Order: sequence, then structure tokens, then C-alpha cells
Amino acid sequence: MIRDRARRIEDVRARLHQELDLWVASAGPGGTPYLVPLSFLWDGADVWLVTRLSHPTGRNLAASGRTRLALGDTRDVVLLDGEVAAYTHDEVPDAVAEGFRAKTGWDARRAGPAYRWFRVRPSDVRAWHEEPELPGRRLMTDGEWAAD
Repeated sequence: MIRDRARRIEDVRARLHQELDLWVASAGPGGTPYLVPLSFLWDGADVWLVTRLSHPTGRNLAASGRTRLALGDTRDVVLLDGEVAAYTHDEVPDAVAEGFRAKTGWDARRAGPAYRWFRVRPSDVRAWHEEPELPGRRLMTDGEWAAD
């Protein structure tokens, strides 16, 4: 059954709340691609990630300010493109840090200053369940959820 746009948006939001990890794509200065799984928190508007600033993904997110995130497998895909902002432990909102700890079981604030928080503000979201859902897969454009 092909889902309508409203159902797809509802399903994407549910997955962002329920799933623990997603794939984070970034590229280095020379164009070298990196793809890593990271735990995340969805606060209803933004995706929050934590990783070491010394790791390629942390460096790339901080330098480029852009990323692509992916949920699901090849038959049930969610892709989010977004703008990235980096935060120290002191700068991240308490509600975000506590929400991340509650969801993942890891209090990243105790991990030390080598770690950074990254807020990803989605600008483009696409979702589809196999080939029949390819038409209409764009659910967000320029940070706005699509209307029916």
C-alpha cells in the first residue's frame, strides 16, 4: 500500500523519536566521504548528535556545516539533509543533554571536552518505502514540511 504524504510525515516523525541510531554522512576537505552510525536525539525540530571533534565526522560536521542523515534499510528509506551547528557541553541545552542521556543511556556531558554536540536542522527530508513510493518522496523543502 502506498502511503499518502501525511502518513509518510507521521511515520518519519515516529521513527525519529523511536530509533536509537542513524547514519551520518560527511566529507573531508579533500572530498573523502565518511559514513558512520551515531546515536541521536530528535527534539521535535532538530536532530542532536555527539562525537569527538578529533574524529573525521566531528571535524567534517564542524567545518562544513552540512550533513546527510539516513534511517532505515534499502526498502524503507528516510534521508535528511541539514545545516549543522556545533556546541560544547556548556552550550548544549540541558533538556537536550538530558533527553539524549535518557534515550541512549549515555551521559555525553561526562565524556570530557574532546566531544562536541552537533545540532542538525533538517532542510530537506525524503522518505519512501520501495519503488512505488518514489513519486512524492520529498516531504520537507527549505525546512518546511510539505502540505497535502
